[in-house]
Amino acid sequence: MYVLTYICGYNASMNFPKKPPSWLVALILIVGVLSLSTAAIFIRLANAAASDRTLGFSLVLAASRLTLAALILVPTWPKIQWQKLQPGALLYAGAAGICLALHFAVWITSLSYTSIAASTALVTTNPIWVAILSALLYGEKPCPRRVSGIAFALLGAAAIGFGDLSAASEGSHPMLGDCLALMGSWALSLYLLLGREAQQRGLGISGYIAIAYTTAAIVLLPLPLAFNSSYSNYPSNIYVYILPIAIFPQLIGHTSLNWAVRWISPTLVTLAALFEPVGASFLAYLVFQEVPTLPVLAGAALLLCGVAIAALGSRQR
Repeated sequence: MYVLTYICGYNASMNFPKKPPSWLVALILIVGVLSLSTAAIFIRLANAAASDRTLGFSLVLAASRLTLAALILVPTWPKIQWQKLQPGALLYAGAAGICLALHFAVWITSLSYTSIAASTALVTTNPIWVAILSALLYGEKPCPRRVSGIAFALLGAAAIGFGDLSAASEGSHPMLGDCLALMGSWALSLYLLLGREAQQRGLGISGYIAIAYTTAAIVLLPLPLAFNSSYSNYPSNIYVYILPIAIFPQLIGHTSLNWAVRWISPTLVTLAALFEPVGASFLAYLVFQEVPTLPVLAGAALLLCGVAIAALGSRQR
């Protein structure tokens, strides 16, 4: 929680401080991605404990995660300096929250149909979508080295996903799970770019995540009821799993990415997030004995090389 306290405090003022040193941005990104890697594990544990892989239960997990995170952030609301916000700041933050809600609804559901490695590999294909949108919206055309790095990283992510699918991995409808994970990637890409715009229009990171997470929670809360699911009558350990999901991947993981996107290229942030399937696959091996295949290991090596190439390319621009 120290990381969360630091990044919220670092950007609490509307008079934004100077850009933090590169090593600090890298450190917070590492902590954030490691936190993100735990999400699939806790979600799979909750699915197993509830013996429920329906869309309704997936929405229960998504809504509970965002609601708990939003409640933890309630003390930050009085600190938002509303009078200093530029036009559109709240609109962008709210739109980001809607995209975040869509991301969780489809991605958490994907974990009921395909493996952890495949789902996390496909949902972290953000670099290509963010690079395209950044070029169209902000004119941030990637240099050739970054393009090659993105290509290597995406090839690695694809190898992780499809290599895992070729094995006898868990997942009743892998193709459906893959499509849902890809939709989650599109929604997450929009979420990061909209969040960047909201922060550039005067919202500090603590105010932004309070608005975005609360909006996402409000959107998700009624959805389980539409699919004949409720928030009660589950084993008690389900609620124990929801707490770390809200704290680690949500409050620490997502907030770290949102903080970093304020200081460095969104494409570079999403490239760093490509480490998530590597961490999630390793944890899946420890917890569920999901043994990585050779293509998965080769894909991880390609992914790491791609991130390194892209990062070096960005420093030399």
